[in-house]
Amino acid sequence: MNPAAEYVQRLKIERQAVETLYQAFSDNNPDLVDSVLAPSWEDIPLAPGQAPGPEGIKPIIRMLAQAFPDVQIVVHDMIQEPGRIAARAEISGTHLGEIFGIAPTGKKVSFRLHEFHALEDGRLITTWHMEDWFGLFLQLGQFPPQA
Repeated sequence: MNPAAEYVQRLKIERQAVETLYQAFSDNNPDLVDSVLAPSWEDIPLAPGQAPGPEGIKPIIRMLAQAFPDVQIVVHDMIQEPGRIAARAEISGTHLGEIFGIAPTGKKVSFRLHEFHALEDGRLITTWHMEDWFGLFLQLGQFPPQA
């Protein structure tokens, strides 16, 4: 394969890896991450109580699906260079299950997600992320109970 074709193929494989990560959430299929996250994948920052690595994200996927059974992640923008992808996305769903101690409200919500991914050999090795939890809580009309 010529260098230009190899470059394009690498970009496709890396983009597919990131899209598969988001698909794991939308499809409520945590095992999808096994094919795209490196065993030493770092999720920065970890959620409260989240274990590191690919196994640590699986309970998060299940938690979101339990709270928002129709959860969807829509990617609005991806900016990519070999080994790096930035994504601007939106998480949406109907709040039908408890999340962070907030009882179901039945409200349809959407909140923003910004992530930067580092990839190696077609797998994600690090993800830095920021979700707009404040925006979610405003839409739900309450904040998680404080300890």
